Amino acid sequence: MAEADSVLIAGGGIGGLAAALGLAQKGLGSVVLEKARHLGEIGAGIQLGPNAFHAFDALGIGDQARRLAVYVDNLRLMDAVSGEQITHIPLGEGFRARFGNPYAVVHRGDLHGVMLAACVENPLIDLRTHSGVDRYTQTADHVTAVLHDGAQLQGRALVGADGLWSRMRAQLVGDGPPLVSGHTTYRSVIPAAEMPEDLRWNDATLWAGPKCHIVHYPLSGGDLFNLVATYHNDAPEPVAGLPVGHDEVRKGFEHIHPRARQIIDKGADWKLWVLCDREPVLRWTDGRVALLGDAAHPMMQYMAQGACMALEDAVCLADELSADDDLPTALIRYQDRRRLRTARVQLQSREIGTHVYHASGAHAALRNEVMAARGPDQWFDQMAWLYGSTGLDGAVSFETQQDRTQTE
Repeated sequence: MAEADSVLIAGGGIGGLAAALGLAQKGLGSVVLEKARHLGEIGAGIQLGPNAFHAFDALGIGDQARRLAVYVDNLRLMDAVSGEQITHIPLGEGFRARFGNPYAVVHRGDLHGVMLAACVENPLIDLRTHSGVDRYTQTADHVTAVLHDGAQLQGRALVGADGLWSRMRAQLVGDGPPLVSGHTTYRSVIPAAEMPEDLRWNDATLWAGPKCHIVHYPLSGGDLFNLVATYHNDAPEPVAGLPVGHDEVRKGFEHIHPRARQIIDKGADWKLWVLCDREPVLRWTDGRVALLGDAAHPMMQYMAQGACMALEDAVCLADELSADDDLPTALIRYQDRRRLRTARVQLQSREIGTHVYHASGAHAALRNEVMAARGPDQWFDQMAWLYGSTGLDGAVSFETQQDRTQTE
């Protein structure tokens, strides 16, 4: 297929590859333009809700994704000050029956590898490395991607899937640099044998403490554990992947229970990120250009939905582009179906991180009492707007007033 008849995709991460796979499922060709010299993903584990598996099926990689996933038994919330459990949400048969798919965790690199293999095998997808997109121009009939080296490529449309620091967003939205949260996250992956034996749960576990929290869960068939420790330390500037020592990580967790603190001591080769997001916007299209994933709606990690939202975007985008030859109109429909759902996840992720996971004093005591009182069915009702949807209908559902009052 000629480039001019293809959709150009800026970015070869999970969102960009998902967009290419979604378009291919609809018989549409694409050219993926990745700035790095090699296609791959950095990072460690990610959590995948049922909505991610809905998207995997639509992208034609559902079976592959299920084979590499680790299926955890519970979402477990612990009090990092007392060392005691607050509540847990079972993810077994009842959860799967309610939402039609499982909850799982996976190594980000493994997931990207599955998606990359599917793209390589598909003749409708052209993958190009060392081809970062700097900006775009367009006419009524086509869009031109201008690469970092000055080369130009024409296509039917251009999808900006180039992440938090998106150059496509800078041109299209122009909202400046990302917002620095002041939350610093430290990540480590260790062999399962190094994890404290009494914490080797097959659960996605979160320890909530004053201005901090710790997450851990198994990876790679249970052979590894992913450790994520987050401290609200008012960090002033973005940082990504900086190696740090144990002493640097320990500083934010000296006030929590030894049972939780030992997780920090077991970590190795810690790396630091200062978390950033952006304000939600209602417009992320410009003629034949649209944004996707973190370029459109970067979010904090606290709902574990960044990758999931990008996957949903990809499915929705493919549906719209395959349904109408009027590409600008199709892109606006895609945007309008996605913008409020993703805005809700962006805003709630902020609130959960600061006011639920990092609560202290009376606020934390109230959190514990409210959450401990909920049974599985009540938790499932709370999650239905997110996990029970494919994210493609454009609807935004909200809890009842009673539910909102309980969580505030």
